[in-house]
Amino acid sequence: RAAKAGIPGYVVARKDFASNQTMTLALVEKLRSLSIDLVVLAGFMHILTPEMVAAYPNAILNVHPALIPSFCGKGAYGLHVHEMALAYGVKVTGATVHLVTEEPDGGPIVLQKGGGHPRDPPAPGHGGGRVDHPAPGRLSLLSGPPDRGGAHRPYQGGLTMIDLKAYLSQNPYPGRGILLGRSADDAKAVIAYFIMGRSENSRNRIFETTEDGIRTRAFDESKMVDPSLIIYHPVRVVDGTTIVTNGDQTDTVADAFRSGTGWVRALRTREFEPDGPNYTPRISGMVRPDGSYRLSILKSADGDPACCQRFFFEYDAPIAGQGHFISTYETDGDPLPSFQGAPKTVAVGGESLKDFGDGLWESLNADNKVSLFVRYIDRKSGETETLIYNKHV
Repeated sequence: RAAKAGIPGYVVARKDFASNQTMTLALVEKLRSLSIDLVVLAGFMHILTPEMVAAYPNAILNVHPALIPSFCGKGAYGLHVHEMALAYGVKVTGATVHLVTEEPDGGPIVLQKGGGHPRDPPAPGHGGGRVDHPAPGRLSLLSGPPDRGGAHRPYQGGLTMIDLKAYLSQNPYPGRGILLGRSADDAKAVIAYFIMGRSENSRNRIFETTEDGIRTRAFDESKMVDPSLIIYHPVRVVDGTTIVTNGDQTDTVADAFRSGTGWVRALRTREFEPDGPNYTPRISGMVRPDGSYRLSILKSADGDPACCQRFFFEYDAPIAGQGHFISTYETDGDPLPSFQGAPKTVAVGGESLKDFGDGLWESLNADNKVSLFVRYIDRKSGETETLIYNKHV
């Protein structure tokens, strides 16, 4: 096939080598001899050893047949990935293109796309469900992922702009999450905040509106056990600035704004929640009247309560059709693994608030989701449009 297209082709066969390491060394030697700049793994069924990653840092792309962080890592390849998805019972599957690091399937995500169902019959020659994979030949690092109409958005820096709904549909427990961004038509600031729960106490909640935002409240007061970390005001507005957090640090920030103190200084007085062994991170966001926004996460250092790590992210010139998402946890676990890295860059469409909210609500795990708040803020008039979703109604 390569010869017909006038492309030189070479084979380095695993069967010809005693180990993955000797094969990897041979691959590195061949690639260097050809002055290769970018390596793409598509259906490559072997774990590359550190020599390859060292030779091509941030220059190896892999196509994984699932929506990372679900169904990935050691042993998750080929048909096994689809078997894992089928056993878990997900409704939507998909594929991920990511940069390769020494951690299997652990590198930064370049592109994700949902499509197909793990119960679909396998395509000929493929192990698993019929999935619309983002093929390497269709990837363009200069154009970014396609929008709903099929056109490509201009590349705006960074490698990742994921489909948040697809990502959430494959993640059983991101915990609590904040999305801030800008609508595709650049007319609205976009806010979303959701909560999930695994215990009866956490799930026994609803969102309700207040004069300056929303608060959480027990759905059944007789079943409330400990309100200390689950009853709070997630959203407050102070002088046109919207504050959204996963705890009572909303009040900390609001009080600081009223007294003339800044965002960073306010959050430096707080740390992660004292709920070991999870030590749930405190995530916070704010949207100014001009539509610029900030995000923050306060978390323990690898589960060590002796050290609080504070991270702050500023977006002074938001891009139309783009947002940033942060959550308390990476996914389900025991203890729950804290969110890692910078906020995820996500695509934001131009749909109605109801379509936007409905899509997010449906993407959250049906057993664990509790409540969702979504809001559009008109950048010219400042007028807001808000919807609240509660599992208990």
